[in-house]
Amino acid sequence: MSFFNPLDPFYKTPFGAASTGEPVRFRLRFPQHFSVLRAALLLERDGRTERFPMTLCGREDGFDTFRLSLPLQDPGICYYSFEGTNCYGQAVPVKQGARFQGEVGDSLPPYQLTVYAKEYRTPDFLKGGVMYQIFPDRFYRSGRPKQDVPADRVLRDNWGGMPVWQPDAQGKIRNNDYFCGDLAGIEEKLPYLQELGVTCLYLNPIFEAHSNHRYNTASYERVDPLLGTNEEFEHLAAQAKKHGISILLDGVFSHTGDDSVYFNKQGRYGEHTGACRDWNSPYRSWYQFEQYPDRYKCWWGIDTLPELHEDNPEYQSYITGPQGIARQWLQRGAAGFRLDVADELPDSFLYALHDSVKSAFPDALILGEVWEDASTKVSYGARRPYLLGRQLDSVMNYPFKNAVLDYLTGGSPLQLEQTLLTILQNYPKPTVDVLMNFLSTHDVERAITRLAGDDLFYAPREQQAGHDLSPEQYARGKRLLKLAYGLLFFLPGVPCIYYGDEIGMQGYRDPFNRGCFTWDRQDTELLSFIKTLSRIRHQTPCLKTGSFHTVSVADGCFAFERRDGESALLVLCNPTGHRMGLPLGETFDGGEVLMGSAGDGFLWVEPGDLGLVRAGNKKED
Repeated sequence: MSFFNPLDPFYKTPFGAASTGEPVRFRLRFPQHFSVLRAALLLERDGRTERFPMTLCGREDGFDTFRLSLPLQDPGICYYSFEGTNCYGQAVPVKQGARFQGEVGDSLPPYQLTVYAKEYRTPDFLKGGVMYQIFPDRFYRSGRPKQDVPADRVLRDNWGGMPVWQPDAQGKIRNNDYFCGDLAGIEEKLPYLQELGVTCLYLNPIFEAHSNHRYNTASYERVDPLLGTNEEFEHLAAQAKKHGISILLDGVFSHTGDDSVYFNKQGRYGEHTGACRDWNSPYRSWYQFEQYPDRYKCWWGIDTLPELHEDNPEYQSYITGPQGIARQWLQRGAAGFRLDVADELPDSFLYALHDSVKSAFPDALILGEVWEDASTKVSYGARRPYLLGRQLDSVMNYPFKNAVLDYLTGGSPLQLEQTLLTILQNYPKPTVDVLMNFLSTHDVERAITRLAGDDLFYAPREQQAGHDLSPEQYARGKRLLKLAYGLLFFLPGVPCIYYGDEIGMQGYRDPFNRGCFTWDRQDTELLSFIKTLSRIRHQTPCLKTGSFHTVSVADGCFAFERRDGESALLVLCNPTGHRMGLPLGETFDGGEVLMGSAGDGFLWVEPGDLGLVRAGNKKED
């Protein structure tokens, strides 16, 4: 058997991805009785394989060690494996690790190596912080009077009522009922968010649109009138900054609404304006008509969401030009954008957006909605270069969400570890430090429902509507949710709380996961627990950009360390039904026990609890 472990710096440096021009150093070991005379690294890239001979650099402890230092000059995704040849000219197989720890397995794919541009930097303001996602219509309403609200909206006066989910008489779900949450309401709750430790707000779309979710943009140039005005957004951003909070806007640039100033199918914006009503409209080239005006390309076949031609120079300039939409909202105080369906935006658009944003606002964040491993995502018939240096800073970490929730509902800690290590190996370190980790969003059922509720994922809405957890389910879900948040706050990346999760809000998928924040009904014990996690995060420097190392995946538990030059944190997640002990080791013996208990050189954690020990200096708030 040969020996190679990409997680061990003896065998490979740097850890994970490498920047262009940075030497990647490999070591490979063979037992001496294999009589290996030659070894080589095989590097596959863009369908071509190159062979790089390795140098015999040592013979000790019964092993022959070969090495190679290989700088790669161009950004891209590579795959590497090894080969050896013995003194008889026979090939010596090099078995890849079944796990990154180097266990033996056959017929496994080569290792991935991501090479990103050495100039790649991601914004510092998010590192070590806490994100909070708000669905604006359902967070808090100020009661301020609004101007120019369209008359065809259904304005609800029963805050906390069930969102309309049934089709209307025409069989359509119109999403036109509004609970009237607004920007001024968010501003009123900034002290609450600050106390929760939030440093960045991610707002679902705020631009004018004729639905409560606002993913069918009607105008990129103004705030929806039910939410407020452009001036109120500027005021919110300025006040949030005083509370140490930045604001990330949702950029929906792959499609608009058919009921928009650009398309105007419904005629709301005049009889002779918009691409659908005026052949000479400046917006007509933004869309792709198959038979004018009735047949056109639309997002996922939904005719109310006409698809934009993002390569169109006029549209691209409108969004990404020097006076374009992106820069306008950054000038108004936004800290960046979350890009809706980023995998449906072509490379040319993402390059233009990146260059426009970063040239004027170098510290702005560009975060993409990608549901898979973003380093290997294929769309438009090609692997996407999202994280190589000139497109995205970060992505929504769906693999993280799935792995954590699967683990806590009976899955293996080994699979959780594998998912985490895959992401950490494949993503550039600058990306890892600003990854958006989450447990719930507006697109998936709430975490507590996923953890303890009946499996109604494929059930009709009639079954999901108003289907609350039983008291027994809620108690179990709350216990598991606390463990999930422990992982969320302390694993690499940035935790994002979906509004209301911190007070125990429940709900299956849209629209039941988009209920009104229940300000008059909160699980204060759960809220206090999450505030504690947030405070610990802000006081522990290694959680900003520190390293990650798995300590144990034994007996159903998951334990890991985070370290940097200032501090270290040991975390033990115990979802089992029995008490668990973990050796503290030299670093943590005598450290500050934040959760659990210490004794006889062990960290002790009760069933269903979290254990935390901190060593080194803590950062004061």
